[in-house]
Amino acid sequence: MCPVEFAAVDFAPPRVSIKGSPETGFLFSSALPLQPYRENLAQMLQHWARHTPERTFLAERVADGAWRCLSYSEANTQADAIAQALINRRLGPYRPLMILSGNSIDHALLMLGCFIAGVPVVPVSVPYSLLSKDYLKLRFIFEEICPGMIYVADADLFAPALSNLDLAGVEVLVGQGGLTGIPTTPFSKLLETPVTADVYRSLAQLGPETVAKILYTSGSTGQPKGVLNTHGMLCANQQMLSQIWPFTAQTPPVLVDWLPWNHTFGGNHNFNLVLNQGGTLYIDSGKPAPGLVEQTVKNLAEISPTIYFNVPVGYAMLLPYLEQDEQLRNNFFKNLQLIFYAGAALPQDLWERLETVAIQATGKKVVMTSSWGSTETSPLATAAHFMLEKAGVIGIPCPGVTLKMLPNGDSYELRVKGPNVTPGYFRRPDLTAAAFDEDGYYLIGDAGRFVDPDDPGKGISFAGRVAEDFKLMSGTWVRVGLLSVEVLAAAAPLLQFALVTGHDREYVGILGWLNIAASKKLCAGLHGDISPDELLQRPEIEAHLRKVLTQFNAEQQGTSSRIGRIMLMSEPPNSDANEITDKGYINQRAALQRRQELVEQLYAEQPGPGVIVL
Repeated sequence: MCPVEFAAVDFAPPRVSIKGSPETGFLFSSALPLQPYRENLAQMLQHWARHTPERTFLAERVADGAWRCLSYSEANTQADAIAQALINRRLGPYRPLMILSGNSIDHALLMLGCFIAGVPVVPVSVPYSLLSKDYLKLRFIFEEICPGMIYVADADLFAPALSNLDLAGVEVLVGQGGLTGIPTTPFSKLLETPVTADVYRSLAQLGPETVAKILYTSGSTGQPKGVLNTHGMLCANQQMLSQIWPFTAQTPPVLVDWLPWNHTFGGNHNFNLVLNQGGTLYIDSGKPAPGLVEQTVKNLAEISPTIYFNVPVGYAMLLPYLEQDEQLRNNFFKNLQLIFYAGAALPQDLWERLETVAIQATGKKVVMTSSWGSTETSPLATAAHFMLEKAGVIGIPCPGVTLKMLPNGDSYELRVKGPNVTPGYFRRPDLTAAAFDEDGYYLIGDAGRFVDPDDPGKGISFAGRVAEDFKLMSGTWVRVGLLSVEVLAAAAPLLQFALVTGHDREYVGILGWLNIAASKKLCAGLHGDISPDELLQRPEIEAHLRKVLTQFNAEQQGTSSRIGRIMLMSEPPNSDANEITDKGYINQRAALQRRQELVEQLYAEQPGPGVIVL
């Protein structure tokens, strides 16, 4: 039988330059020079407003289910009016605009208006306002930023959060509704602002060093930190992407995307990709969560993306629909050039299932790829702009990026330098100083190893977080990121998350969260509502985990990758405690700190109920 071919995608050739040795480390860079790039993001909008004024730039669902579409010309006109309104109110570098609501056309227009006016925009994680019980992170960010204006799409929905803020001197902008005792300004009022020469003067003053955004990262522990995102670093990053993905210039990208704009993946990588290449972004109000993934499915049944971006948990929730619905599957793959995952490693079983549904729809494998970086790197630092056969490869440095690779056990600590790297953290010179080494490389905290030490052009595989990896009592290193993915793949699809334990212990343990839907399916005859606690008691669950993990252990070469015990948890990850991120993956360090008592139970000399000993 002939092997199944890949669909054609035009990638830049993976050319690299490398200096050093395995003993001392390497300086690893792309041999493709970074070409000139725009000075600011506003120039991208102006370009497409002139050249493709009627093309749809942004679209979102409205109340009746229809798509509200906004062209490049309309977006440019409305963003200019908003920019003028912000200038009139004297917003600027020390009076930013804070946005509490999620992705929407109005959110995008405010962001674009800020780009034009030279006002930093501060999009905040929605759970800080709507899911938090103490609002501590929201208040911390608000008090550090000192915004001149704060925006919420729905005043009633965000009223409890706003009541926890000292809003004296802060203009509250609302999409709809009002607040008792607090004056508000309708968003529509900004669109009525007459544009003057002030807007054009502001545009002329925008430079690469102008701060476009302040993005707050959750961090492993403690309070969030505000990463400065300049126009220059974001524009440089899009030039890198344009050079390694030349197909995006040939076919303007069409995205159906839910990834939140308070995060660099959705807000910088994806939104700016559309803006830079004159594409179209359908704002997906769904997300990978029960009751919301159905909205994503509905959107993908109507709109055929050219590139699809998601995180592994998103693909896990979408795949059953693609596997069961031929019409959805065919529409999804009709125009698709590339599947992209990031945020966490993609388990191999998900990779193979995606390949299978692609072949069913098109007769060919869809190209799947990933990249690597962080909020501090805009986010793109490396990318796999070549064909991959399996998950885990994060590619090679992008044009203009140099990696310093320092020996770290059986892998290398990775550090990053390039025009895409942040100048530092908002009002935190201490954090800024600690974030860079003596040569100016950003200390990202991740590790990697060459896929083929004799051929660096085959890229780097991700080897986990340096701070998360630990040693067993035997002195053997446990690579947490890799092992977590391998355990999830071995137990697929039963486990949704796996927390790796074992620091200074004799063996590795797992604290796991069940995939509820898959667990119900495994337990024959279970239908309807059932609590996680009830599922944990089902003998089928323990029998399955015992079987697959025993088999997994038999295939491992050493104690650092064998699982000694596993315990399942009924309490979901807590966002207030940083246990889970906006992208839906587990924060290893924060979750271990919060669940230390459960770790002790897992390693008790006499294991209690719920501990599965392998």
